[in-house]
Amino acid sequence: MDKKDLQIIALLQQDASISLAELAEAVNLSPTPCWRRLQKLREDGVITRQVALCDAERLKLGVTVFVTIRTSRHSDDWTRQFIEGTRDIPEIVEIYRMTGDVDYLLKIVVPDIKGYDAVYKRLIRVADLSDVSSGFAMEVIKHTTALPLDHLTQAGDS
Repeated sequence: MDKKDLQIIALLQQDASISLAELAEAVNLSPTPCWRRLQKLREDGVITRQVALCDAERLKLGVTVFVTIRTSRHSDDWTRQFIEGTRDIPEIVEIYRMTGDVDYLLKIVVPDIKGYDAVYKRLIRVADLSDVSSGFAMEVIKHTTALPLDHLTQAGDS
């Protein structure tokens, strides 16, 4: 990847609906070379998909809950059961396997506390869990889906 590729990625992370002509002009390329670069970024798996980002508040999903899970079981069967069970709960939008005191961190979006209670009841039936702790976000200070790219230009990739 060179600086042009990074510019393309940065622009697409801000607005994936940008037209090819606008994208090409913004990175100072003609449309065909820009399109080729875009296709290569997709083929190489750098760009994995393009989505529409929605406003959770406007979709009446005003409560974000971060849930930490601890388990005393770490077998392949338990892990498979946990992963399959949590994937089927659409309100769980992110799941991370962690190091340290917490085994898993989940991000859950729901309309209200009652909605979270329903998710919680489903979650505890998924697998044997030692501890489930919930924290409710009171305010979003920063939220972005754009990945940082500066380290690639600083490392001499050009």
